Amino acid sequence: MSNQPYEGYEGYDPYQQQYPYPYPEQQQPPQQQYYVDPQQQQYAQPYPEPQQYYAEPQQYTQQWQGQTWETQMQPPPAAAVDMTETAYLPPQTDASYDPVPPAPGPGDGQPAAADTSYGPATTTGNPRITDAQRARAEGRSPIIEPGMQPAALTALLGLLLAGGAAVGSYALLVPLVILQAVTAAGWFRLNGMWPARQGIALAFLGGVVADAALLGVGKENAPAAILGTLGVWVLLVLVLQLRSHAGADERMYGLMATLASAALAIIATGHLAAASDAVTVGSIAVAVAILARALPLPTTASVVVALLAAAGAGVAVGGMTDLGSKGALLALGAGVCALIGHRVASYDYPSRFVHMTAGVALPLAAAAPAVYLLGRAIG
Repeated sequence: MSNQPYEGYEGYDPYQQQYPYPYPEQQQPPQQQYYVDPQQQQYAQPYPEPQQYYAEPQQYTQQWQGQTWETQMQPPPAAAVDMTETAYLPPQTDASYDPVPPAPGPGDGQPAAADTSYGPATTTGNPRITDAQRARAEGRSPIIEPGMQPAALTALLGLLLAGGAAVGSYALLVPLVILQAVTAAGWFRLNGMWPARQGIALAFLGGVVADAALLGVGKENAPAAILGTLGVWVLLVLVLQLRSHAGADERMYGLMATLASAALAIIATGHLAAASDAVTVGSIAVAVAILARALPLPTTASVVVALLAAAGAGVAVGGMTDLGSKGALLALGAGVCALIGHRVASYDYPSRFVHMTAGVALPLAAAAPAVYLLGRAIG
């Protein structure tokens, strides 16, 4: 390190002002210790701390009353922007942005559905809103009804039930088990509980047990078989839910969903308990009513057309059986229950899986009590 003063500041020596460099001929204070350089054999400077070679500059806080050169040259800080009003605006990339999204093409499929499942991300901490909430906020209906494809599957399953009933009870059992399985899965998914394999299996098993009990005791004891299985399954579901380690709210949701799903699967056994002619008329009436309901008509007109179609199918098919014109009443009752099940499956922006399960099975499952009761009343 040089002992010369700083360039440009002649006459100023920080070492001389703070810590003078010791020389051998100078008398040093006795309290300071020195070390000897073995090569030069001369006294060197004492042992100060490295940071003590330079004097700490005194800090002064200056308060300026006016604008200085720095404050004039620097731009003022940007004002805080309220992002609340623009939190849900879609991203705009250029001036030709069209706020109305184009209709999905035939090849868009499920990636397009995934893009529109949620709104854009927010920057102010506001939660995302669902499609149903956005529809309510915009004054639109949050209900999306199953389309023609689920209606076609319902009609196909109804025709299988009608054909199985014409052949015999064991032939009817095959499409009935399919109906009970789809009903159990669709109800859980309709309530937003997925995956729920244990609940679905438990509800489906209740329907199968009801079928076996009915085949064992005969159609004359159908109420005892169906209601007895329903009572046992309610007790079984309660015991299983009490043993669950989930929270109180989750256990309550699971209890209600499992009870409702099991009840629907067990009630569907009414098709097996009803007379074969009643099952034939009722299943075809449900198939026709759901197909008519899927037509692109206003809601009121669609319901009226569906009920008229069900009654007409009841008259036509009833004339081929022993029911005759009384089949119109049975078909009308089955059509009303089917439309109720169709409406339940349309609740609150359901997914495509809900439409392909609950939308297919609920109309036929809900029509089972009407088929059994009206069939016995008019048979």
